[in-house]
Amino acid sequence: MNILGALYEKNCVQNNYTKRDVDKPWMTKGLRNACKKKNNLYSCFLKLRTKESEDKYKKYKNKLVWIIRKHKKEYYSDLLDKSKSDMKATWQIMNSVLKNKAKSGISQYFVKDDNEIYDQHEIVNEFNNYFVNVGPSLAAKIPIVKTVSHTVMGCTESIFLDGTDKEEIMNIVKNFANKRSKDWVDMDMMFVKEIMGCVIEPFTYICNLSFSTGIFPDNMKTAKVIPLYKSGEKCMFTNYRPISLLPQFSKILEKLFVTRLDQFIDKQNILNNNQYGFRANKSTSMALMDLIEQITTAVDQKQCCVSIYVDLKKAFDTIDHNILLEKLNKYGIRGPVLQWVSSYLSNRKQFVQINDIRSELCGITCGVPQGSVLGPKLFILYVNDLVNVSGLLKCVLFADDTTFICLGEDIEQMLEMMQTEFVKIQTWFKVNKLSLNIDKTNYMIFSNKKRTVNGTFKVDGIEICRVSEVKFLGVIIDEKLTWRAHIDYLRTKISRSIAVLHKVKDIFNDKALFILYNAIIVPHLIYCIEVWGNACKTITNPIFILQKRAVRIITRKHYYHPSNILFQELGLLKFYELVDYYVLQIMYKAHKNILPMNIQLNFVKRISNYNLKGLEIFIKPKIRTNLKDKCTSVRGVRLWNGLDYDYKNAGSINSFKRMIKVHLLKNYEFV
Repeated sequence: MNILGALYEKNCVQNNYTKRDVDKPWMTKGLRNACKKKNNLYSCFLKLRTKESEDKYKKYKNKLVWIIRKHKKEYYSDLLDKSKSDMKATWQIMNSVLKNKAKSGISQYFVKDDNEIYDQHEIVNEFNNYFVNVGPSLAAKIPIVKTVSHTVMGCTESIFLDGTDKEEIMNIVKNFANKRSKDWVDMDMMFVKEIMGCVIEPFTYICNLSFSTGIFPDNMKTAKVIPLYKSGEKCMFTNYRPISLLPQFSKILEKLFVTRLDQFIDKQNILNNNQYGFRANKSTSMALMDLIEQITTAVDQKQCCVSIYVDLKKAFDTIDHNILLEKLNKYGIRGPVLQWVSSYLSNRKQFVQINDIRSELCGITCGVPQGSVLGPKLFILYVNDLVNVSGLLKCVLFADDTTFICLGEDIEQMLEMMQTEFVKIQTWFKVNKLSLNIDKTNYMIFSNKKRTVNGTFKVDGIEICRVSEVKFLGVIIDEKLTWRAHIDYLRTKISRSIAVLHKVKDIFNDKALFILYNAIIVPHLIYCIEVWGNACKTITNPIFILQKRAVRIITRKHYYHPSNILFQELGLLKFYELVDYYVLQIMYKAHKNILPMNIQLNFVKRISNYNLKGLEIFIKPKIRTNLKDKCTSVRGVRLWNGLDYDYKNAGSINSFKRMIKVHLLKNYEFV
């Protein structure tokens, strides 16, 4: 790193742009010369005051204004096209166009022990002390539990780290996002990508040496932390969360390790099927679908369902390294590999930087690095045995977002059973040094039975609040599963994005507006749409109306212009077809048997001893309620069974998506 830093200082010169270039980056040298010629023509007109000189100036000026506007639109179109996969970069472009100044969110002063702090050096040091000590402070408050819960299922096999080569490293570097965020040595991933071809040989040697010796280099353990404002008073340190920027080269080494770790975990089937976080072919929508399917099945079978939404305080920061290493050893991560993980966790340091001011370095004693490649994997291994604590409560996890489900017919008895079972869960949390946030932990009751519930649910003598709606993995679930609250929340989000589109429609060209539509509106529409999109049309119709409004804006059509032809021209799916599009993707995965096991069990194919044409269809589940009828496991089967054989026989998920999209767009020709 010292050699690399010296070479960077010597050979890499940063471009110095003038303020005028920064304000109007679309202005080329030719356009600036044309502006000078326009000014000369204007001066000539002022001197001569003739009709000929006036016409010459106006004709040249109008043509130049048209060319500049065209260049400006093309510049922003290219800029958006390059950053269309990066939401942060997209919004930076939007803010520059709308003249919105980026707000740092950092207060000019802070309060500690009733004293106001204005000195910036003192502020960054206090921030660093708070971030470093928040985990150990929470862990110290957790009472020591003598009874140890032995819930880890051991693995007899042990992992072995194969060496790497230059080709593997180059592929990993190529797949990293083109980010400009700089680490503690002021190096970003774009720079690493540029120079990797020159340093690949020594870096490959370092990676192989690290794996063989079980040592993670100390120079890769320093993190730069940027405080990010959450909510509340800006002058309080507790109202900020840390964003860690780790060394760029450490991300590559971690990715090499994670690739080998994932192969071992999958081969030995170590991770529980109820964990959906940070795993291949699993997502938030899968976790949410698993939860909703269990709830609706219970209600459809005339049962009641109580779900507990657990919130943990700073879960990633309170992980005890000794407990983690002990669990990893049981999971088969032993010998030099365990030594490598121990080296990765130990002797880590961080500093806080605000603008150009850095704090002093502080050591980290517990927790796993957030923002890292390996940290989340270590966390899900740490909490993997949580599922085994209770034999009566079902569990759905996405990293630290945990939900327990209790099914039964008598709600009061269910609450009593949950009370007993949650004592075991709380004991597990204490043993594993995880702090339960009782204020944000709540429960919800799902039932078709209309009667008053007299029971209560308490943890450590504190009553847990019953709620009628809760936000789980970014989606608002209500106790009747109408999705009304979530759709109201979406309406607000999409309306704001439409307002932005309306403001910039005269600045951006059609291509740029189309990119913006896909960047700032489509993500809101499609997030977990296969779960909530089948809600009643009277509830979802406002979303469709907003989508049509957005399409009219990006095509510059008036408010009452028919939208059907616009969707067809742009190759966009309407909201209701979007729902079918994503539901059918789930069905294709079910057809190929590649869904997570808990969800795959909801889909059963028809079996016959004869070679019948209808073997590619699923058995229609028998249902009793409209609630279950709107689930993917029911509506998806209905959609899939109605498809032609050619679609079902698609060779890959990508070809299936293309075929289904064309099929759905063809329907617009007849509307």
